[in-house]
Amino acid sequence: METFQRVFQPGFEEFFEKDYSLKGKWAREVFGNSHPLVLELGCGKGEYTLALARRDQKRNFMGVDIKGARLWTGAKKANEEDIRNAAFLRTRIEFIRSFFAPEEIDEIWITFPDPQLKKRRHKKRLTGSTFLNAYRTLLKDKGEIHLKTDNEELYSYTKEMATFNQLEILYDTVDLYKSGIENAILSVQTTYEKRFLEEGLTIKYISFRLPSGREIREIPVEESDDE
Repeated sequence: METFQRVFQPGFEEFFEKDYSLKGKWAREVFGNSHPLVLELGCGKGEYTLALARRDQKRNFMGVDIKGARLWTGAKKANEEDIRNAAFLRTRIEFIRSFFAPEEIDEIWITFPDPQLKKRRHKKRLTGSTFLNAYRTLLKDKGEIHLKTDNEELYSYTKEMATFNQLEILYDTVDLYKSGIENAILSVQTTYEKRFLEEGLTIKYISFRLPSGREIREIPVEESDDE
C-alpha cells in the first residue's frame, strides 16, 4: 500500500481530535487541480471509486475504508492504470470530519454498507443522523447522497430518514435494474452486487440532497424499525 500513489494510511495520532494535514487541501495537493471531490464511503475494493474516476476526468474521487486488504485491490488497479483522479484513504468513517473541510465534498456514494440491523444500531448506520450530520458539514449545500444496497431494512430506514427530515429525494427504487432509470454510473456492479444478483436479490437505490444548514433528526424510536 505504501508504494502506491495517492494512498493515505494516517496513524491515529495524525487525526484524533485534530485536523489531518491534508484537510481542505485534497484537490490542490493530492490531485493537483481544483476539481470537485466525490467520496465513496466503505469503498471495499474501490470498484465504484475507480469506475467513477474512469468515466469523469473533471472530478476527483476518493474511496474511504478501514480494511487495508480490500483497499489494496483498488489502489493497485489505480496505480497500474495510472488513474490520477482516484485516491484512497484508510480510516474509520466516524473520523471523517478530521479529514475534510466544510464544503470540500460535492457528492457521497455509499455502496452496500453493513446495514447494522441490531436494535438501536442507528448510530452505526451510514445513513443515520449521526453520520448524515457529519456529511452535511463537509458537503457543499444540497450535495447528493447515493445509497445502493441489497438490504430492504436499510433502504426503508434511509427512505424514512429522508422523508422524516423533508429532504429532496432525487431517485428512489426497490429494483434498480427494472426501474427504467438510465444512468451509466448506476450500472456499475461491485463484486458484492454481482453476488447478490446471482442470489436473486434486488438492488435498492435512493439518492437525496443534504442541506448544510439544517440539522438532521433521528426517527423517533417508536416510529422506527429499531423498536
